[in-house]
Amino acid sequence: MFAMKSKDAALPVIPGSFEPTMEHLFTRRQAMGLSAGGVLMGAASAAAGAEPLDSGKRWKSVLTLNKHRQCVAGTEAALVAAIRNGADLRISTEFIFNQHVDTSSDNDELLEEVSEFHVTYLVDDRWCAGIMTQRQPVELPEGFGPRPSMSFFLYNQDGQQAIGRPHLDGEPSVGSPGPSPLPDVSSMPKMHLFDHWDADTNATSTNFVYDFETFRYIVRDDWREVLAHGSDGTVVSGSYEELAEASRAGAQVKVAIRGLCADLTQEPIAAIEHEVFIEAGWVYNHTRQQRFAAALHPLVRVAPAIPVRYRSKNWDFGWLLVRTDGHVARWLVDPYSLKFSRSEARHALRWFILA
Repeated sequence: MFAMKSKDAALPVIPGSFEPTMEHLFTRRQAMGLSAGGVLMGAASAAAGAEPLDSGKRWKSVLTLNKHRQCVAGTEAALVAAIRNGADLRISTEFIFNQHVDTSSDNDELLEEVSEFHVTYLVDDRWCAGIMTQRQPVELPEGFGPRPSMSFFLYNQDGQQAIGRPHLDGEPSVGSPGPSPLPDVSSMPKMHLFDHWDADTNATSTNFVYDFETFRYIVRDDWREVLAHGSDGTVVSGSYEELAEASRAGAQVKVAIRGLCADLTQEPIAAIEHEVFIEAGWVYNHTRQQRFAAALHPLVRVAPAIPVRYRSKNWDFGWLLVRTDGHVARWLVDPYSLKFSRSEARHALRWFILA
């Protein structure tokens, strides 16, 4: 599962800042691919100590960690504030090619990777994480890994990483969900595995840390909240009219969904408070009913926790349609069987626009 040769195919199921190593290991050795590359995109609002990526530009580096995951610039508070405000997130990491992608190579070149996290989590209003939702395993520098799959890398604000890998080729699996032996990552001394789940199933996952040379959390924090409402549609702040007007003018739309992943926990009623942020791709304004709806980009759901981690049966992925009356239609995929299921729920939502 942790093979080395390209970021996704060379690493032993350990997500890193580069797809070659992480994804290789999981893709080649255990069909899991652990390549980490995540760049958090967004901008933190008033981040004390925040380090501008480019003064006067929209993107800002609000938190930098060293290889020991110690803060050397910015603050975790600035990152959390930005995510709470709907900021886009990217994470920049650095690694040595023959330490992370292909350990048999004599290429000791420093690689810089920047990854985007289309889905972000705010947990207990004090902890954030981001998930890569559109990444296939890659084998640098040639191309892609041997099996079609998704590299759902997950990065927490403290540099802890994880990967969930659903395979998409329909090959039969022989394993059963549950704790699995840790893969051998002795060839990658900077890779530290915490636990490994569901080996030989269609949806392996691993929690780990790869000691990147640096972690830089970069945000674009110019989204503006224009409407917040309860699960029954009762307006808390803002207005439907402002959302509709902004959308009519061509503004991008993003939503924060409260409690979206509670049903993935063992006790949904007692699940820790959380919001999941995801951008809308297609929006619909019902002018007579004065109701707004949005079909969202694909997302990955994971049970809320601090830190956020994958485990057996605590994650899935799919698509949502949300409305300003609190209705959420779910078209979700079981990563173990790749079977789709429809369901409905009601959630409190916050709506953001980016003009």
